[in-house]
Formats: sequence, structure tokens, C-alpha cells
Amino acid sequence: MTITSLFQQILLLLIISVSFKAKAQDNQVVIGVIDSLQSKILGEQRKIWVYVPDGGGPSVISQQYPVVYLLDGDAHFYSVVGMIQQLSSVNGNTMCPKMIVVGIPNTDRTRDLTPTHVDVDLPFADSAFCKTSGGGENFIAFIEKELMPHIEAKYPTADYKMLIGHSFGGLTVMQTFVHHTDLFNAYVCIDPSMMWDNQKLLKQAQKALEAKKFEGKSLYLSIANTMEEGMDLSMVQKDTSADSEHIRSILTLQVAFEENKQNGLKYRGKYYPDDTHGSVPLISEYDALRFFFDYFPLKFTMKDFTDSTGALANRYHNHFANLSQKMGYQMKPDEAEINYIGYDFLGRKMYKTAESLFKLNATNYPESFNVYTAYGDYFIAIGDKENATIQLKKALAIQEDEGSRKKLDEIEKANK
Repeated sequence: MTITSLFQQILLLLIISVSFKAKAQDNQVVIGVIDSLQSKILGEQRKIWVYVPDGGGPSVISQQYPVVYLLDGDAHFYSVVGMIQQLSSVNGNTMCPKMIVVGIPNTDRTRDLTPTHVDVDLPFADSAFCKTSGGGENFIAFIEKELMPHIEAKYPTADYKMLIGHSFGGLTVMQTFVHHTDLFNAYVCIDPSMMWDNQKLLKQAQKALEAKKFEGKSLYLSIANTMEEGMDLSMVQKDTSADSEHIRSILTLQVAFEENKQNGLKYRGKYYPDDTHGSVPLISEYDALRFFFDYFPLKFTMKDFTDSTGALANRYHNHFANLSQKMGYQMKPDEAEINYIGYDFLGRKMYKTAESLFKLNATNYPESFNVYTAYGDYFIAIGDKENATIQLKKALAIQEDEGSRKKLDEIEKANK
């Protein structure tokens, strides 16, 4: 049975309480901060744009989050942050984890996002464009040895990393995937410029996909429609003109991925016939997130929200244990979500399920006064003043709260 109106009403109120927590400052909505670090490797100061979920800033929240490193960061930051926030927090069915987003704006894009130096060999390029090309290995070293340590020291990161890049950025994604495979868990390669330097990296990728193992890694490859009008995929693969070299190179890469399923990589490639090179990033990023985290949603039925056995808490526990195993770090159900649903069951006098949910929260968030207050409310509802006192005292030991203090005083007064 699908989710019915009762469940939708529960989640509607939940959404209101835990939806987007962007910081409001001086009548502005602020979704991130501009940070910076001095790079010895690149010999320059680099700005970075950083979004932390739940309106957080550096080192202010105890929860840890995976990190998305986003190339051409200033161009894609807003859309990627909004998309991740939407998929991780809204509409009552989480599709991906909450994640920190680190946008990396460019200083010298051609230098940083190309793997080798070339003279002019592209129809759109001139000598000035290619003059500084070939700094990709230095740029990857900057990410690994300077940027990642900076982010991990300053922000609440978990041990899961994703790299997203488009065009030249997609070329850098492939360079990292092929030559620095273990640097990231997941790679989003959007319409990459694989024709660069006579397809040198493309040839390296073909060999790597055949010879290496990629167990535990995920990659999403998207291909935009950059063909001349009147051409189709069958025609373009037979073409030899420079105008079609971009898409032909990516199609060759796609074949290499599809022919080497023995390497253990979780892979999907997709051609977008209705999207150009410029429009394809947004839909690619969405599809990649849904593909990488296809195991993430916890699908509910009406039975879950009418069952009085306490099975719902076990479903949450088992689901998040599975997520923790797949993600490589401990994941827990949202405290506010469990608390809200627990109170809903308490209000319907379904005490066993309510208790199991409050107990789950107390186990997962022992540092939160709120979970003990809620657990105390359960014991008050069933008339167990002794255990209600224990829970309320735990709450007040963490944080003085007028409501919890009043409840405790009333219990102690009644016992005199």
C-alpha cells in the first residue's frame, strides 16, 4: 500500500519543523560562506565556497557530513546546494544524505583543469588559451594535500567524498578517477572534454578500466547533444570532422565503461538528447545523486504508521545500519523526525511504538536534553512517575529547561 493521507499529514508537519535551515542575516538568505586558503602548491590564495547543512558553519555541529567537491564552483554552487538540500531534507522521503558542498572557483581554469600541456589543437582555442595548460596534476595535488585537510580540520566532515566536474572539469574528474582513484568515493563526470591532447587521457582511461579494480567506487557519466543539426548517434560515430570530436570521444569512453563490468565499478552513463553542453550539468547532477544513493530512501507503508508492535523503530534502526555500512561512517535517523513521529504515536495512545521511538532517539543522541524530555513525556503518559523522573533529571542535567523543570516539580510535589 502506498503512503496515505495520514502519513502525508504527519510528514507535512515534520517538513515544516526540519526543512531548509539556511541562515537569515540582515534580511538575506545565506546558504554558505566564502572561505580561503593559501596554496603553496599552486602559489596563490584560493577562495572556496562552503555550504554546511542545517545552517551550520565551521565546527558548530556534532553531526558529520559527506563532502562534495565541486569544480567550476562559482558556476554550479547554488544549484548543487539547492538540489542536495531538496533531496536530503524535504518532502518526507530522504533520497540522499545531507552533504557539505565545497565549491572551487577558478583562477586559471585551463591550467588547473587540463591534464597535459598542448599547443593549439582545438577548433575553439588559440595560443593564448592553451599557454598555461597542463596543470591538472598540480591542481589535484592541491585538492588532496591542501584543500581536503583544510576542510576536514575546519568543518564537520564524514569519510565520504564526491567530485563533480563539467567540460574541462569533467576532464579533471576523469584524470582523478584514472590516476588517483581512491581520492574520492564517487565521481560525476559531465560531458567531459575527452578529445583533449589527441584523446590522451581517453586512451589511459580505456586501459585503466580494463586492468584496474574499482570496487566500492561509483561514477556517473553524462553526454550532452553537441551534434550538428540533422545528425544522430549512429551518424556521428562514423563522422571524422573536428566538429563532432567532442561527443565522439565521450561515446568512446562510454563504450569502455560498458565493456569492462568486471572491474567492480558502480557505473551509469546517459545520453541527454534534449540538453546542450551548457544545460546538461543540472539534470546530470540530479540523476547522479539518485543513482549513487539508490539505496537511501526508507519506503514506508500505511502499516508502518498504524502498527502498535514497535516495528517502525526497528525499521529505522536496521535501515540506518545498512546506510552506515554502505557509506562507511555511522548514520543515524534525524532526531527531530523520530521525536515528532514518537509524539504522534503517543497522542494516539500507541504506547509501545512511541516508547521504542523515544528510546531509539535516546540511544542515538545521548547528548541531547530533548530526547530525555520526550522519553519523560512517554512515562508521564503511562503513569510511570519513577521513570519519568529519571528521564527528566537526565534532560535537566544537560540543559536547564523551564518546561522540563515544571514537569519534574509537579511529579515531586505529587509524591510528597
